[in-house]
Amino acid sequence: MKTLTIIGAGKVGKVLGRQLTLHRVFKIQQVLNRSAGSAQLAVEFIGAGQGAAGMEQLRRADVYLLAVPDDQIAATCAALALQGLLDATSLVLHCSGAKASTELQAAVQAGAAVASLHPVRSFADTAQVRASFAGTICSLEGDERAIAILLPALQAIGARVVQIGADSKLLYHAGSVFASNYLVSLLDTAMRAYVAAGIPEEMARAMAEPLASQSLANVFQMGTAAALTGPIARGDMDTVARQQQAVAAWDAQAGELYRSFIAPTVALAQRKLG
Repeated sequence: MKTLTIIGAGKVGKVLGRQLTLHRVFKIQQVLNRSAGSAQLAVEFIGAGQGAAGMEQLRRADVYLLAVPDDQIAATCAALALQGLLDATSLVLHCSGAKASTELQAAVQAGAAVASLHPVRSFADTAQVRASFAGTICSLEGDERAIAILLPALQAIGARVVQIGADSKLLYHAGSVFASNYLVSLLDTAMRAYVAAGIPEEMARAMAEPLASQSLANVFQMGTAAALTGPIARGDMDTVARQQQAVAAWDAQAGELYRSFIAPTVALAQRKLG
């Protein structure tokens, strides 16, 4: 098996390391985190490898997985090259959804293969993801040498792979942000509005949950246009106007959010009408 060193084994790095170990795809060699303690905890979660206290302690590996924050990818790659750890036999990949393999120029200059890999799911609960990773969709882009190694590796751990171009990463990741991160922000606004209207917080969650859950189920069963309900779908624009004013009077930011959703929801309603 090829050896794999993980740099930045947070939630994503730990889960990927665990899956690659469990399915005997790569041999985890070392894990480098910000502290020796967090590196050891990651090693225990993964079930393989050794913790490293600094870049200077890293040994040469076949594959380097950079699961660091986006703004640290290029610098981390450059540090690997500076340590003399990269050559034409190396593969370097990162896990950013928004940035492409073009961030890994230091590796390219050293002759290494490069790629970016992004699992399309929430990693809020790592234990749950670890237990149910099979079927996870992963976007993959990079050079041919990297794809030839990573495609079968991802398939071996049960991932569904979608290959995309480097120039599509930002727009692709924006889709994930809308579907996950902004959805959470939107639901937070919904529940705050309930509370502002005098509904106890626990009851607000109980009111929002069936609406959100059923709407999501309808979207994926019926499509977005057919799933749309509410005043805009009914053409009740007077209610929409008065409601936007009421929301803005309560919270200016929430009012702007409400206003920004009107036009795209009108367009969606028109699609529903055919």
